[in-house]
Amino acid sequence: MNPTPTADQLQQRLQQVLQPSQLEVIDESHQHHGHAGTNGTGLGTHFRVRITAGAFAGKSAVARHRLVYDALQDFMDQGLHALAIEAQTPQA
Repeated sequence: MNPTPTADQLQQRLQQVLQPSQLEVIDESHQHHGHAGTNGTGLGTHFRVRITAGAFAGKSAVARHRLVYDALQDFMDQGLHALAIEAQTPQA
């Protein structure tokens, strides 16, 4: 893996682990220039994840977020500083 995570890497991992029906990963690092946790490149530190997955059924928002964080933990260890998570269950 690259030292700085990419949106494609995060998307691939979430697809593999949570098998979502919908998934969007957006690198918003450029919007956080000068903020804590940035690396000066404008990439790989701040992401937004919009995910819909059956794995979230019956779980609280906190539990849904924990599943996403757990799936991406090794990226956090590589410099991923912040995640904005929008986690939903599929509509019936």
